[in-house]
Amino acid sequence: MRGSFGEAVARADRAGRLVVQPRLGFSDPAEMRAALLAVKQAAASTVGTITLDSFTRVGDDAAARRAIVSRSALNGYPIVAHPLETTRRFLLDGVLDVDFPVQVRHGSAAPAAIFAVLAELGLWASEGGPVSYCLPYSRRPLADSIAEWATTTERFAEASGGGRLAHLETFGGCMLGQLCPPSLLVALSVLEALFFRQHGIVSVSLSYAQQTNRAQDVEAVRALRRLAGELLGPDDWHVVIYTYMGLFPRTAMGAAAVLRDSVRLARATGSARLIVKTAAEAHRIPQVWQNIVALELAAEEAAQTPPPEPVTEDDSETYVEARALVDSVLDLDQRVGRALRLAFARGLLDVPYCLHPDNANRARGIIGDDGRLRWSDVGAMRVPAAGRTVGTLSSSGLLQALEWTARRYDQLDARGGRGQVRAGGDGPVPVT
Repeated sequence: MRGSFGEAVARADRAGRLVVQPRLGFSDPAEMRAALLAVKQAAASTVGTITLDSFTRVGDDAAARRAIVSRSALNGYPIVAHPLETTRRFLLDGVLDVDFPVQVRHGSAAPAAIFAVLAELGLWASEGGPVSYCLPYSRRPLADSIAEWATTTERFAEASGGGRLAHLETFGGCMLGQLCPPSLLVALSVLEALFFRQHGIVSVSLSYAQQTNRAQDVEAVRALRRLAGELLGPDDWHVVIYTYMGLFPRTAMGAAAVLRDSVRLARATGSARLIVKTAAEAHRIPQVWQNIVALELAAEEAAQTPPPEPVTEDDSETYVEARALVDSVLDLDQRVGRALRLAFARGLLDVPYCLHPDNANRARGIIGDDGRLRWSDVGAMRVPAAGRTVGTLSSSGLLQALEWTARRYDQLDARGGRGQVRAGGDGPVPVT
């Protein structure tokens, strides 16, 4: 059971295989176990996921225990409320091994109790971050989230052999899922990875969520990889791509096209892991079999997509913006946590449309006619003028922007496509 998540992903990457991973969470240990076994046995290179329930995320373990006693279904696995032996014997035994590590996904701005249980169970992979699991999900003060994440991360690293086994994934590259220009996603992902490293975690992954323009996404992930190499060094990190996290296409064809494009993004940028979404996302919580279909479709697409050609690093618009944002934060303090707190207090980091009290909420993003996400207002952030555009979003324009990707991919049905797309700089093109 004591395998390293980072090492398992690295082995697959060296063999040329993209690791694909679902979102899964069930409150019953037997049901959660069956789901993990289905993922393990899928025709793909997979790792497991245990997604926690809403009560556990906010620390209401008493409510989670009442649900267990009453046999009420929850929207995830209540890992703190279940006895440790129940999770060991009836969920993990015979499932978790060095070739099939399991990551726990939780969404908590106050994760101390969760991480203490993970250490007891020998589950050494999780994700989140002091910013990315506070601003969009919680009204907890950012300073409190940063402080708890610092002590929790240090304890987790120490419990795992001084950070030898622990792996943490940043969620900063997925802030709000959409309408956040890529340079801020890249900057936050790098800053949270630096925060983890500063608090003892050796092995990290940096997230990036697929956005609205394929060419811009490739540019962004290359910028992320370049910044990670410059600031983290060459070892023990990888990039994880998230299939589009905003409003999802309603048609099966559109959903498959988004997923295939996210696979191509991962392959084109040398990313090692992909979090998939299913054709059910626009309608309901997906069932296990729908996750398996998505995993195997992604694996099939990855096998048919050639590895990336060598690229010459250039100072792309996204890299220049992201580097400026990162530098403006790191200039504030040697301790990354304190620098993050000061940056948000001064508006040097500002997440568009995020209503958390500690976020300035002056910045705005806008989707151009070419599908690229640009800044229409940067607030106090030190973003170069070249990365800005003219325009504002009305309330109706905001709703249209939120539906932009779903509508664009669903149009494949109207155009008579067959559910596959060929590479295009600005979006899906039906194969006829």
